[in-house]
Amino acid sequence: TKAVASGMPKLRIEEAAATRQAKIDRGTEVIVGVNKYRLDKEDPIDIMDIDNDAVRTSQIARLNGIRASRDTAACEAALAELTRRASEGGNLLEAAIDAARARASVGEISTAMEDVFGRHRAEVKMLSGVYGAAYEGDAGFAAIQKSVEDFAEVEGRRPRMLVVKMGQDGHDRGAKVIATAFADIGFDVDVGPLFQTPAEAAQDAVDNDVHVIGISSQAAGHKTLAPQLVKALKDAGAEDIIVICGGVIPQQDYQYLYDNGVKAIFGPGTNIPDAAQDILEIIRKTRP
Repeated sequence: TKAVASGMPKLRIEEAAATRQAKIDRGTEVIVGVNKYRLDKEDPIDIMDIDNDAVRTSQIARLNGIRASRDTAACEAALAELTRRASEGGNLLEAAIDAARARASVGEISTAMEDVFGRHRAEVKMLSGVYGAAYEGDAGFAAIQKSVEDFAEVEGRRPRMLVVKMGQDGHDRGAKVIATAFADIGFDVDVGPLFQTPAEAAQDAVDNDVHVIGISSQAAGHKTLAPQLVKALKDAGAEDIIVICGGVIPQQDYQYLYDNGVKAIFGPGTNIPDAAQDILEIIRKTRP
């Protein structure tokens, strides 16, 4: 239990992931179709395009309908009993089922327990040196590091990136690999907490005075969250902060993201050192 609480198992998994990604990027581990024998032109993937705004509006309407039709007193009593058991002891699962039968929402049930237990917030920890170690002696990697040093000499500081996970996307291993890789390349890297809103991510970017925000998207929220982040930055007077995206993003969505303020997109199979060089050039071009 102490090991899990300390985050040690997760760090070991992320260490293994960063080591393997470096091998893939360097080409010492071959994945056919990813870093070798790639098609000149990828076939389009037939996907179902979900309108997240419409889904959200529909879900809110359903929740409002449930709350209007349920027995409010019975629901509140069930939630109060759940909170009491959380505080004094008792069968929480039974109380949660009773609350659900009284038509309490998952959010209301969670809040009833959160009032006693609080909300878990994972401690953000970053690895150092793991990705770079796999590139020891590599002239190309050293050249990119030199480019970062040259940037720092001219600008007076290193390029700074904030890696964010927004919405209900909890898949953060890829984001952690990106963070450790860019840190080893020479970027200053901040990692935001899971489940941020676009407004929270924008505020973090402003507070940390970053050059670029990297959105890691694995749960198809990019068409909703990326434009909201761009807007939040503009509202905060920080439209000079560059927004880029990476992760599982269908190519047919790229133009929509570009049209809504995203400056670069890095999909599956992206070589991280090459991406770092591209991002450095984007930062240079946008500097006054």
